[in-house]
Amino acid sequence: MLIHQHLHDDVQQLALQRNRFPQLSDTDFRFFLQQIEGRQRTAHKLPTMATFTDWWYPVRLSCEQCSSEATASYKATLLRQALLNEEREYDCTLFDLTAGYGVDTYFMSAHVQEAHYVERNAELCAIAQHNFALHRPHIQVHNTTAEDFLASLPIPHPSELAHPTSPYRIIFLDPARRSLSGSKVFRIEDCEPNILELLPSLRAKSDRIMIKFSPMLDITAALRAMGQDWDTHVVAVNNEVKEVLFVTGSGAIHAVHIGPTHTDVMTFSEAEEKTAQIGIAPTIKTYLYEPNAAIMKAGAYRLMSQRYAMDKLDINTHLYTSDTFLPDFPGRIWQVQEVLTKHSTLNAKLKYSIISRNHPLSPDQLRKKLKLQDGDDQYIIAARHQGKPVLILATRI
Repeated sequence: MLIHQHLHDDVQQLALQRNRFPQLSDTDFRFFLQQIEGRQRTAHKLPTMATFTDWWYPVRLSCEQCSSEATASYKATLLRQALLNEEREYDCTLFDLTAGYGVDTYFMSAHVQEAHYVERNAELCAIAQHNFALHRPHIQVHNTTAEDFLASLPIPHPSELAHPTSPYRIIFLDPARRSLSGSKVFRIEDCEPNILELLPSLRAKSDRIMIKFSPMLDITAALRAMGQDWDTHVVAVNNEVKEVLFVTGSGAIHAVHIGPTHTDVMTFSEAEEKTAQIGIAPTIKTYLYEPNAAIMKAGAYRLMSQRYAMDKLDINTHLYTSDTFLPDFPGRIWQVQEVLTKHSTLNAKLKYSIISRNHPLSPDQLRKKLKLQDGDDQYIIAARHQGKPVLILATRI
């Protein structure tokens, strides 16, 4: 196949070599370039798709905005567990109402009997139709809007819901987080479709709802607007929060960190966090700990201190210290070398990585002030300890 002969070529250079491919129409040539670029851009993000020789790729923006395989697989795991709890695995219909490229649809559909891909973009639908026909034939493609498809979905009769063999429906949405002008939006009421307007119909027509939001979502404000009967999943990959998931549930919060070799999940409730006992460290001890990005976004600041028997440096400094080494701690760990004073000297031959947490100066300001080279031979952690700015020299473990 022509595409596979050029998978490792420079796409920009190929675009300038139109005359090399007289057998291709202009439309086919653009598609040819799109496939090579899409495969190159997503090979690491979507390793399973990269193994398919017949998988089609959309335009660059759709490739950039789609879920990664890691986050899509996590959602598939959530779906499978929910179905197992209901004794419904493979006895369920999945509706992805804002399917886009269809990565989430593809992975979640592995655990259901029937799936529906709903997307208003005709070009994405054509690509999905091709891909699913070959690799997920039980997914039906619908070129329409989430609002119109949901309106056409009948409300189950109460007698059907009570019957043990009644259809079990899971609806997934990933609302667009860009305004008509193209700027990013973060409030749920500004996304498209408007989840708040659809919520009554979603609740009436599904047994379980899963909604993907921006990593910038204000979780407290969103729960205030949507109600408290949602489990929140803050999902980070390699210490970067990628998405916030709301799943119909009982209010549990799950801080999920997907790492290169394993996944850490910390589960708690808002009440647990509010009532957790914390201690403020009288001194900075042997080890310094910083929770992973998912825990920080989920807001388990007090609970980290209580669950791991560590003291915080300050009430508003989310760094923890202990004389006990905790190798399984879900985050970064440093061994403290010294707390720097005005008389301390730093090795000019070394390079330092500077981290600022609740400190008046930024890393760039500190680097300029201390005249240090950038690198990771050692770390300088700037923070507040008992209300006072401190600089801590440490080595990463």
